[in-house]
Order: sequence, then structure tokens, then C-alpha cells
Amino acid sequence: MIPGGVDAHVHMQLDTGTMVSSDSFESGTIAAAHGGTTTIIDFSEQRLGGQVLTAFEKRFAEAESQCVIDWGLHQVLGGVDAQALIDTRSLVEREGVASIKLFMTYPGRLYSDDGQILRALQMCADTGMMAMVHAENGLAIDVLIEQAIAAGNTGPEFHSLTRPPELEAEAVHRAAVLARVAGNAPLYIVHLSSSHALREVVEARSRGTNIFAETCPQYLHLSLEEHLGQGWPNGAGFICSTPLRSRHDHHQADLWEGLRIDQLAVVSTDHCPFCLREQKLANGEAFNVVPNGIGGVEHRMDLVYQGVVAGHINEERWVEVCATAPARLFGLGSKGVLAEGFDADVVIYDPNATSVLSAKTHHMNLDYSAYEGLSVQGGVRTVLSRGEVIVDKGSFLGRVGRGKYLRRDVSRHIR
Repeated sequence: MIPGGVDAHVHMQLDTGTMVSSDSFESGTIAAAHGGTTTIIDFSEQRLGGQVLTAFEKRFAEAESQCVIDWGLHQVLGGVDAQALIDTRSLVEREGVASIKLFMTYPGRLYSDDGQILRALQMCADTGMMAMVHAENGLAIDVLIEQAIAAGNTGPEFHSLTRPPELEAEAVHRAAVLARVAGNAPLYIVHLSSSHALREVVEARSRGTNIFAETCPQYLHLSLEEHLGQGWPNGAGFICSTPLRSRHDHHQADLWEGLRIDQLAVVSTDHCPFCLREQKLANGEAFNVVPNGIGGVEHRMDLVYQGVVAGHINEERWVEVCATAPARLFGLGSKGVLAEGFDADVVIYDPNATSVLSAKTHHMNLDYSAYEGLSVQGGVRTVLSRGEVIVDKGSFLGRVGRGKYLRRDVSRHIR
């Protein structure tokens, strides 16, 4: 018996401007529940020229009517200006939004320059909000993408080759420096994928930086060669950012070790599914026009448990990175622990169960599985959310809209 999982990084029905990710809040949270996750945190996204409060109200309404498990929202700042910062501060008091997300990549869409990031980090240092950062050097990456396309290098593998680990590491280093200059703002590196970036987190922490990092199941189990290297069409299903890394460079071993010794604090999914034929390939066979994202919210607990089976981490650490740590870091004071005073979010987990992951059996609204054919040991038997049985022996027993919005507390960040 373990506490319900907390997935602090998901994107349900994400509108890219040209298409919407395939899991709605309803289908995505049902899938999460089947996998033992009882809390998600999604994102309200302010884009360039948009208003923070308007974006939040729209996203809140979408989630409130559909979620079957408890949920919260981070605030994405795609245009860091004075009004956006004022409005974001107001969300702390008004709505219990305890975290923002900034992008060092995607110029012209969500990108913030160093000055904008510094201003946002100063706000976080002042308020205690957690600053989540997508750390990749977007300006340099765009040059590499342009050069690859010009040379005719358009296959799925070039998505990874144009986003090298050195440019992830450089951005992590820069974000950490800016966080210290801002007054040691709480900093959380999302979807860390490489040994290079992990070394920068460790170095920053040795300098006293208030820095944390997550990785995701795809970086622990999938690789550039075996998955992006499949070519078209199947390779499109593995295009995500940060990208899958080479299996020859010890990234996976280093990430597992980072989880074991608390260099990495959390495993989230960055769940952002797009159906292969209708969405991933809708714009043609070139890596730069494929929507980024992998679905995995249903399988996170099982995929990380494989690290227990393999001896990479112990059961206590599995619970910590999948439930306790994300709840603590993101101010979910009633989640992540089985104890008096906490919500009765409970998972009965069978460590001896076996299954084979497949699109034929998963509950995500997705026509393929990134983990197709993977045999796993361990499986969810029963899931309770606030004391109510919502999954039992593979059957969903909850109801749409029962999920509760979670106001979060900025005071629970650990230093």
C-alpha cells in the first residue's frame, strides 16, 4: 500500500494553435487513475500577447468539468512583461498557484530571453513561487535545425541530433546562475534528459543554488537509436523535447543513479500525446514539423518501478520520486504521504504482477504506445482518491468532474 502518485507535469488537451493533444482532461485523468496517479498538475499557458488571468480562467474551466482525480495548475509565462508579473503575483493569493514555467527555447512562441527570465526569477525569489524552466538553448538549436533541413537531414533522429545535450547543459547552467543572481529563487528543471545537464544541477547545488530537477520515464527507458532511429512513420511517435538521448553515452545509467542519490528529485511524465497518423504525421515527414510529445501518464508508476526490479532504486525512493517529493516541492500539503492529516489517496500495488504495455490495452486516447511490447513487473490493483475507490481490478469506478482543484502553498519548498 503506497500513497497515490503525483504527476507534476502533464499537458491534457494542449492547444498548439494547429491541433490539440489527444487526451482530454477526462480521458487523461482516467488513464492516470488506472496507473495509480491520483493528482496531476497541468498548465495554464499565457502566450505572447496574451493575458495571464484570461488564460488561467479558460484553463480552469476546461479542467474543472472533466477531471476525475485532484488537480492543480502551473502558470506558463510566454510573454514576461510588467503586467504579466503583476497578474501572476495575484494568482498566488487568489488561486493558490505556487509555480510558473519559463522557456529558454522556442523563439517566437514561448521563449523568454535572459532579462525576462531574471525578472520572473526575482518575482519567484520574492514570493516563494517555484520557477520551472525548460532548459535548452533555443537560439542555437534553431541554427542547427535550419542547417539540418538545408542539408536534407529531416529524419526523426535529427530531432535529437539538433538538440544536443551540451545545449541542454548550457541552459541549465545559465538558469542556475540567473536564479542565484535573482536572490536564490526556487528553480526546478523540467524533463532533464542527459548526463551533461545532470552534472550542471549537481554543480549548481554545490554552490548553494535552490535547484531541483525532474526526469521522465521516456529518458529512463527509450533511446535515440532504438526509437527515433526507426525512421518514418514510427519514429515520429518518439519526437519530444528535450529529446531522447543516445544509448551509447550512459545517460540512462546516470539518470537512474541520480534518482537513487537524490540528484534528481522527481519523475513526472510531461504527458503530451498526439496520435501518430492523424497528428504526428499531419504536416509531413520532417522532424521540425512534427508536434512534440509522448504519452505516458498511465504507465509512470510501473515504469519507475522497473528501477526497483532492476536494483537501481529501492521501494522507498520509488514512492518518494513519484509521490512524496512532487507533493512537497509544489505545495500539495495534503498529498504524497500515507499519514493522519493527509488525503486518503491510496494505491494497492502488487509487486509480483506482470503485464505487457500496449496501445491495445492502455486507457490513454492514443493510437500507439511509446512502450509497446515492454514487459513490466508490478501493477496497480486498487486506487482510492480521498477515500473513494475509483479503480479496482482494472475497472474505473469514479465519475467525471469529481476531481478537486488544489490551491497550493508556496511555503513548502525545501532548501
